[in-house]
Parts: sequence; C-alpha cells; structure tokens
Amino acid sequence: MAHILVVDDDSQVRSILSEALTRYGYTVSQAGNGLEALEQLAKRAFDVLLVDIVMPEKEGIETIMEVRHKFPAVLIIAMSGGSAYTSPHTNLQIARRIGADIVLSKPFTQAELFVQIDAALKKQFLKRKL
Repeated sequence: MAHILVVDDDSQVRSILSEALTRYGYTVSQAGNGLEALEQLAKRAFDVLLVDIVMPEKEGIETIMEVRHKFPAVLIIAMSGGSAYTSPHTNLQIARRIGADIVLSKPFTQAELFVQIDAALKKQFLKRKL
C-alpha cells in the first residue's frame, strides 16, 4: 500500500488524517511544516504528499514547488482552509498551477480524500505501465 506524508502545522489535523489513512490501509508519516517534510522526503520515498498551504517555517506553496523539482514522482495533494488574507479557492488555484496533482478545500470528508488518493494512485500506476 502507498506511503503518505501528511504535512500540516495543526497537530490535531495531522493526527485525524493520519489515523483515518492508516485505518484505510496506508502507511502514514507526519510533518509539522514544509521543512520537516523535505527532510523526510530526502531520507525515504513517499508515494503521496498531503500538504496544507498555510503553515509557518516553510508554507505549502514553497514546499510544493521544491517537492515538484526534487521529487517529481511524488503525487501532491494540496489542502487549504484559507487564511486571513486569501480564500481556500485562491490558495488551491496557485497550488494547482505550480504542480499539485489534486486540491482539496478544508473541510473535506474522509471519503472524498480516499477517492482522490485512490484515483491518483491508479492513474500514476497506469502511466508507469505505458
């Protein structure tokens, strides 16, 4: 099963997503910001990066750009609930333009997340077979 790195500065969000993904059968690791995520990506392979946009240290947009450059095979799912200055829609449009494969507006259901991950992994698998 796929190995997913959940990146969010909110520890409760990381915990809820990690528990749900683990119950669904995925192997899950966690990072509190983009810097931690990049450190983990440099040490081991991940199939999917589930990354929040608004975070301290290294925010999601920067993280997506760097991951897309250094680890092009990783599927990137960007998620955002917006911020005081931008809407989730704006954040996710930018994320999509710079390389996110999938975007999800918070809040989203576990079912929505599972469907998106499964579809993206199947698409990636088929691409590799061709």
